[in-house]
Formats: sequence, structure tokens, C-alpha cells
Amino acid sequence: MSKKLIRFDWAMKKLLRHKANFGILEGFLSELLFDNIKIQKILESEGNQETDEDKYNRVDILTQNSKNELVIIEVQNTYEIDYFQRMIYGTSKAVAENLFKRQPYSEIKKVISVNIVYFDLGQI
Repeated sequence: MSKKLIRFDWAMKKLLRHKANFGILEGFLSELLFDNIKIQKILESEGNQETDEDKYNRVDILTQNSKNELVIIEVQNTYEIDYFQRMIYGTSKAVAENLFKRQPYSEIKKVISVNIVYFDLGQI
């Protein structure tokens, strides 16, 4: 008899994305990353363009750790040949969105990207 299992990506995108369940997700991520993680916002994976020309930012969760650093959590199911470039884009976009006018560049928040993928990143 086989058991039906709930995959983490499904649980994160369907069950845990509701604000009432943030405590569960924050607890899991805190244990996973050995840090105190607080969810800043859950982003719509395909619908958060600022302009029509902007690339989709597929970041799933934007969090903050105990050092006030931003931590991007993303789950990716399907293979994507330019996945590393997409990670760089999402991370640099988070840096730019959190640097304000007249703020010194020395105050740029550190951004950490955590990617949970269901394919081999080492093979092309």
C-alpha cells in the first residue's frame, strides 16, 4: 500500500502561504536555516512585474533573518537551463528594491538566496 505524500513545494504554495500559517512556515525555515526567520511577504510567483518590460520575479518568499539580512526562499520544480542567471536576477532585484534614494551604498542589505530545486543543478 503506497502512502500519498504532500510535497513541500505544494504545501508552501497552497497551504502555508496564508498569513494564519506563517508561524508554521517561519518555524520550518528557522530550523532549516538555523536562524530566526520572519516572513516579510509571500510574492506571487508569476505576477509581480513592476512594468510590462520587467522580467517576472519568481521569488516565492521574502524573509528576514536575525541579522536583518533578506533571505529569498524559492522552490523550483522544473528544469530551467538558465536557472543560475534567474537566481542572480531575483537576488539583485531584491537588493535594488531595498536601497533607497540618498541611502549610502554601504548600507545595502545582504541578500541570501535559498533555492529548493527538484532537479540536478550540476548538469546541463
